[in-house]
Amino acid sequence: MSSFSLSFRVHTPYQLDNYTGSSVFSATGYFNNIAAATIINQLADDCYLPANKIMLAAIKEQEGKFKLAFSISGTMIELLQTYRPDTIASFQELVATGCVEILAETYYNSLSWLYSKKEFSRQVAMHTELIKRVFGVEPVVFRNTEFIYNNELAVFVADMGYKGVLCEGLEKILQGRTPNQVYAAPGAGDFGLLLRNVSLSDDIAFRFDDLQWNEHPLTANKYASWIHSHTNGSIINVFIDYETFGIHKKEATRIFEFLENLAGAIVKDSQWKFITPSETLETYYPKDTYDVPKTISWKDKDIASCVWCENMMQNNMLKKIYSIEGMVHKSACDKGLETWGRLQSADHFYYMSDSGRTTNDAYHKLNPFESAEAAYKNYLGIITDFEIKLIQQGLLKFKGEHHYLKNTSIF
Repeated sequence: MSSFSLSFRVHTPYQLDNYTGSSVFSATGYFNNIAAATIINQLADDCYLPANKIMLAAIKEQEGKFKLAFSISGTMIELLQTYRPDTIASFQELVATGCVEILAETYYNSLSWLYSKKEFSRQVAMHTELIKRVFGVEPVVFRNTEFIYNNELAVFVADMGYKGVLCEGLEKILQGRTPNQVYAAPGAGDFGLLLRNVSLSDDIAFRFDDLQWNEHPLTANKYASWIHSHTNGSIINVFIDYETFGIHKKEATRIFEFLENLAGAIVKDSQWKFITPSETLETYYPKDTYDVPKTISWKDKDIASCVWCENMMQNNMLKKIYSIEGMVHKSACDKGLETWGRLQSADHFYYMSDSGRTTNDAYHKLNPFESAEAAYKNYLGIITDFEIKLIQQGLLKFKGEHHYLKNTSIF
């Protein structure tokens, strides 16, 4: 028997306000609530609600044989709770079927693993508690931001109590081996690694609407035939952005039609079944080791950098946001801690990238900045203002102005 595991990332960051050069921001702080509402409504109406409706119908039609998983960031859950509670209810209905798993991740879709293990642990714990509170389930499989992964992460996450992690299946590491099996990580015992099948994932996420692709148009039956061509005992992990449906690929491309027919096409072959990530780890034991001493991601390059930290602008801002960690905690201000977390979202640094700004790029669709320089200057103004406020907070505490400190709103 072979298995097909389908997982989706669901995320958007808090939208940054335009920095005007003044240290005084509106009551919303550094974030644009109007822009957030606009984007969330677009995502809900064009992607989440119609796609969730299709998923629920497939679960019912296949009588529970269709299963899937979501990796939903804490910021997305907060934004949906604020602007589209009907969409939260839609995800809750899916989880209630017992056929949908929720994965663990960093709360703010942050790069904290690369810069602060303490902050990484805090965010993962926050996210797991949020998932338990909102969906009534406890995540047991972890997915790091942008599939950032190395051997150390596997050991660290295993020690946190998770059973496995999703990461990228890269040929330079596999060296001819198949990504379609469970692997182990060095020094992590029976902790399981589920490798994303890059080609089969990107067939949907990137090539689906490419008119120059020799496989265009891609139908569910054609895609299923590619799945079925793999050897018996395979476990194929496909992981893509949920916004592929209706946002990155518009309805006119027939992407929803593809989704509607996918479940039936896969299970048409009785040797194949849908499976969730946690079920995969329960069913399949690691057969080999996937050794990743150097950090990789799903935006992996042959050079030792990535699209979040490839230039000086990004590196400077990443160093800055994590350099103030001690100041944030010493401020003992919940609002300041929340703001710091929101400013860590990887999206903000991706917008400063010199590469990847193409119409076929997932981030491009929701990027509010015209250039990397514009994104950098806006973030620089905000983080500078935020650091000044932290310094002011520290001075107030040093002077012992406790009454004033409790009743003022520096953030």
